[in-house]
Amino acid sequence: MSIRIQFLGAASNVTGSCTLVDTGKARVLVDCGLFQERDLQSENWSTFPEEALKADAVVLTHAHLDHVGRLPRLARDGSDAPIYATSASLEIAAIILRDAARLQQEDVEFKKRRHEREGRTSPHPYEPLYSVEDAEAAISRFQTVPFEEETEVAPGIRATWRKAGHILGAASVRLRIDDGGKEKVLVFSGDVGRHGVPIIQDPEPFAEADALVLESTYGDRTHEKGRDIDEHLAQVINDTHKRGGNVIIPSFAVERSQELLYRLGELLAEDRIPHTMVVLDSPMAIRVTDVFRRHPDLFDEDSRARLEEGRHPCDFPSLMLSRTVDDSKTINRIRGTAVIIAGSGMLTGGRIKHHLAANIGRPESTLLFVGYQAKGTLGRHLLGKPEEIRLFGETHKVEIAIDQIGGFSGHADAGELVDWASGWERPPARVFLNHGEAEPADALAARLREAIPGAEVVRPELGQAFDL
Repeated sequence: MSIRIQFLGAASNVTGSCTLVDTGKARVLVDCGLFQERDLQSENWSTFPEEALKADAVVLTHAHLDHVGRLPRLARDGSDAPIYATSASLEIAAIILRDAARLQQEDVEFKKRRHEREGRTSPHPYEPLYSVEDAEAAISRFQTVPFEEETEVAPGIRATWRKAGHILGAASVRLRIDDGGKEKVLVFSGDVGRHGVPIIQDPEPFAEADALVLESTYGDRTHEKGRDIDEHLAQVINDTHKRGGNVIIPSFAVERSQELLYRLGELLAEDRIPHTMVVLDSPMAIRVTDVFRRHPDLFDEDSRARLEEGRHPCDFPSLMLSRTVDDSKTINRIRGTAVIIAGSGMLTGGRIKHHLAANIGRPESTLLFVGYQAKGTLGRHLLGKPEEIRLFGETHKVEIAIDQIGGFSGHADAGELVDWASGWERPPARVFLNHGEAEPADALAARLREAIPGAEVVRPELGQAFDL
């Protein structure tokens, strides 16, 4: 029996994670995420291959949009497969999918009104990728699994979830596959987190595999360390406060926003930054923070100790939670300094774009990136510090200061990925590098070939399939 693996997303690019495992007797999809790079977004509208629609199960590593964001489209195209993940992952995924469906509908209506006002039409239909009903159809198929408990997800395929760090509930997944009386072990790293990150527990690798699918987002970089992150963050806020501007932080609603709140709370408690207003302008991030409150069992020792002292790691006195559209509009009337955290993390949509529009012409303000900016996104474009950009149909001069803190990343860097993937009792004979652009993936491949002698390391292209 031949086991076949096909990369339907995040292949020589970062987003759209989706991999099909086909044993001939059963099929499993590992993740089903949204493409977010501008030049790949049309892939979100493509019909899934028939083999994917007939999958017996979907196995999720974690709940970020680029790993779960096409699940409603999968349901819309005809899949009725159960969707397996840890409890925290499914709680967060439900929040993200409902929000994504609603935002897509709002964006379509906003775009249609703007085009009518400008006297032009879109070459694409004015319709969302999927509806709220499609999102609910996917959510209805969620099946919770515990960490470290092997579960049969399809005939001859047993899956185990192990903590991956990265975000609350995130896992690496091991598939034990019956290969005609023999057993093949296939491991998916998911997105590997970092050691010592606030709130969540550290990643734990598996010990054996025949083949490994490993993320490579930061395969050519080394992150700033924790102390450097705090110093950099404090410097940006202090410098912006002296100029009288706002600090605008595009942030992912899951994990990054919570880590930001943790670090800001510590800086405020230590009087290292002015006691200015901090606004979390993201209803989704607020709901995700509520998920954190329900899962202290996934916290690290330091955060659990804080809870016992009556201090939640995601809360402090000067924090303002902005839940409504009116709350969000009020923020842009603030003069003086406020720290404004809003989504989306790559400036691809959401409330952050309105805050950017209100501050982009203010040299006293700072746009601070704290996460990866994929190729083709507005965030990546702004990191190049262009003289002007188009925003909401208008041209704006870019006067705002722009900075980036790389160490905030929830992804392991090159050295951490090599450490995670090597030194196993039975190292993988084949390593497939996904979830990374070509340059960092190739750099990581070179290091892995040294760290895992004899291993074949491959960077798949979109749609490419391999027999194991």
